[in-house]
Amino acid sequence: MKAVIQRVTHASVTVDGNCVSKIGDGLLILLGIGPDDDEEKARLMTKKIAALRIFQDEADKMNLSVRDIGGSAIVVSQFTLYADCRKGNRPSFTGAALPAVASPLVDRFIELLNEQGVPSQSGVFGAHMDVELLNCGPVTILLEM
Repeated sequence: MKAVIQRVTHASVTVDGNCVSKIGDGLLILLGIGPDDDEEKARLMTKKIAALRIFQDEADKMNLSVRDIGGSAIVVSQFTLYADCRKGNRPSFTGAALPAVASPLVDRFIELLNEQGVPSQSGVFGAHMDVELLNCGPVTILLEM
């Protein structure tokens, strides 16, 4: 399981011209699922993400979590995080889980993040999505479990 976590002042996901999710301060999480990923990995990752201290405190230090600031998250499924570009110029995505495995695990990941106290929304699995965000800092964290 791989995640690109971006601290945002706002983010939104649009599908076919319709906004399907929108947040203010919080996290935009691009989530890649591998074939061996399971609920336990999702549980560990959501626990870590909810507790990551990447928001500024009153002393301008990164000491606060998304929960501490009352922020929320958008989770966007992103199989391209498993791109293998070692051979040729066209990436291979054979390292990503098939949709039958990935889709329910993305949904469970969102449920687990909500259970961690981070109100979470999502994109639309498998759809062409336009993702808009304002990365604050910029702060971008790569996390792999």
